[in-house]
Amino acid sequence: MKSNRFFAAFLPLLFCLIVLAGFTSLASANEKATKPDIPEGKQTSLGLYLTAAEAYDKWLAAPDAVKVFDVRTLEEYLFVGHAPMAWNIPLLFQTDDWDAEKDRFAMQPNPDFLSLVNEVAQPTDTILVMCRSGGRSAMAVNALAEAGFTNVYQITDGMEGDAVKDPQSVFQGQRLKNGWKNSGLRWTYKPDPERVRSVSAKEATEQNQ
Repeated sequence: MKSNRFFAAFLPLLFCLIVLAGFTSLASANEKATKPDIPEGKQTSLGLYLTAAEAYDKWLAAPDAVKVFDVRTLEEYLFVGHAPMAWNIPLLFQTDDWDAEKDRFAMQPNPDFLSLVNEVAQPTDTILVMCRSGGRSAMAVNALAEAGFTNVYQITDGMEGDAVKDPQSVFQGQRLKNGWKNSGLRWTYKPDPERVRSVSAKEATEQNQ
């Protein structure tokens, strides 16, 4: 009898805990899926996001277990600078074909992107992906997710960060708001050739034909 009374008294509490856990999980899932503070062009299917500063801290806590991928072009990696621990695996290559509609030189896909990633990473690895400011890295994360990678984070502000949008500022249009370089994190111009995985734009053109 005492055990029955104890169970009857405990049952409402148990029910409340289950309901609360369900609401908490649902809220967490919704936040992960939508991330309203992340611009649409930077959102990914996996919904895993870090700022550059958060990404550095995550790598620093487990440098042997966390990989950082820089999916910018080799030229950006070399001449703009890069995180010293980052592998350069370009998602796109720069071309010299002018795109009048977009008012910029066109880029073309790297057909070897996934195969190059597979040379240095496994689908279950923790991977942090960056580009200039979050657009290409989102595309790269989605491509990796489709290929079966499950723990890939998007570095939302990238290497250079977001542009200043203030017509009255002398820095209008310059990428000074956030990003790896603007966050006081380690970066370098000196490449480690072992971390550069790429094919030339000419080879990519030939493979795409």
